[in-house]
Amino acid sequence: MESDNPQAKVPSARSGAGMKAVIVVVMVLAVGAALYMKSQKPIAALPGSAPTDIKPVEANSAPSPTAQSQSPGATARLPRLVDLGAGKCIPCKMMAPILEELKKTYVGKLDVVFIDVWEKPDEAKKYNIYLIPTQVFYDATGKERFRHEGFFSKEDILAKWKELGVNLSASAPAAAKEPTFSRLEPAVPDARPRETVCYMCDGDVNPKTRVLVKTAKGDVAFCSPHCYFIMCSSMVPPKNTHDDVSMTDWAGGRMIPAASASYLHGMDATNRPVIKAFADQNAATAEQRANGGNVVNMAALQEQEMATRCGFCDRAVYPVDACAVKVEGLNTWGCCTMCALGVAARMQKDIEVVAKDALTGEAIQVKTAGGNVSVLEPKTAVAWAGTKKDAEGKLVSTGCFKQAFFVNEDNLKKWVEAHPTATGRAISINQALAEKMKLTSEQISKACKIGECVPK
Repeated sequence: MESDNPQAKVPSARSGAGMKAVIVVVMVLAVGAALYMKSQKPIAALPGSAPTDIKPVEANSAPSPTAQSQSPGATARLPRLVDLGAGKCIPCKMMAPILEELKKTYVGKLDVVFIDVWEKPDEAKKYNIYLIPTQVFYDATGKERFRHEGFFSKEDILAKWKELGVNLSASAPAAAKEPTFSRLEPAVPDARPRETVCYMCDGDVNPKTRVLVKTAKGDVAFCSPHCYFIMCSSMVPPKNTHDDVSMTDWAGGRMIPAASASYLHGMDATNRPVIKAFADQNAATAEQRANGGNVVNMAALQEQEMATRCGFCDRAVYPVDACAVKVEGLNTWGCCTMCALGVAARMQKDIEVVAKDALTGEAIQVKTAGGNVSVLEPKTAVAWAGTKKDAEGKLVSTGCFKQAFFVNEDNLKKWVEAHPTATGRAISINQALAEKMKLTSEQISKACKIGECVPK
């Protein structure tokens, strides 16, 4: 039988029953244990686990008899990764391509071993494991330095080896290295007058759809009613009154009070909503007869605009602009690629994400297991973390509109070249997810909120 749990139980070394029979019984109990392990992320709960005072590995140190005895069957004078799993365990299956890639990429640098504990039950007893899959890390002397239970991504494995003093990434071929491209200063300065730049998305303000909000520091401009409503949903508490807002009359071009205007809500050729404001309802009706759509007042418009929200930050979003996210069979959205990954952190559940390459529109699929990336298609996909320097020179997020995925780093570089004012850095999809998973519940509650966002 197959297990869909993040980990599957195996009997201890002292069990006298047949291993397969015991597994059938205990896997039902493993559900609760797996959920606990997912939240606690244990790394050393068993006898023989990694010492807490981990020191960098001395790659040329000679193995001592004591250290050698901690690594059953170890013979090579190389760092050694032993994965104990089973052929019919789903998280073990997800580990298989990762182990194969590590084995091929780091030949002569790392010894990678897989042991099927259902077919070789005596091996499980030697390693004294409790759940599968379990990964055990040994240094070049044969001394155990760390063990992990459950799915473990390639990026996390390499990061753990680096923490232990073995920097495998430095010896990997270019295709296996983490993306390193970045541009933290714009290629050219943004010389646009501030009043022509949207406060939310930094896009150009179209005079026919301009929105202005009066504040104590002057008018704030938005490129469209949609960006204005994104701002409304980003405030704490959300902005629900519009007496300080004016919009451009589509028919006459002058600014009119937003609260009393009539609106024509239609769709363009890409199925994206188009909103036109009118001072006179008769003018809105005439436009409706010519181009279709629905004539609504401000209350109805706000209800429509706020109907679909990001599953991570609660911002208003159009599905056509968003990443599709599935959580345990339920569908939601991510207003940007990073927020899409953030749904896993907010819900503390595994997710499936379908995003688009920001350059070509090609589909990119991400699935998570236990807070790590378990499926990435294509495998070359990378993330662009929009980042800029603030007034104090510190790196901060450029916001939801400046994050993106690409099918490969070449596409990312072409996109950056086409956007000379863009700043940020290329990171792996797993690194992007890991940064979200580190957020506390308080940080998540403040994410993307105007004046309260806590960038990581």
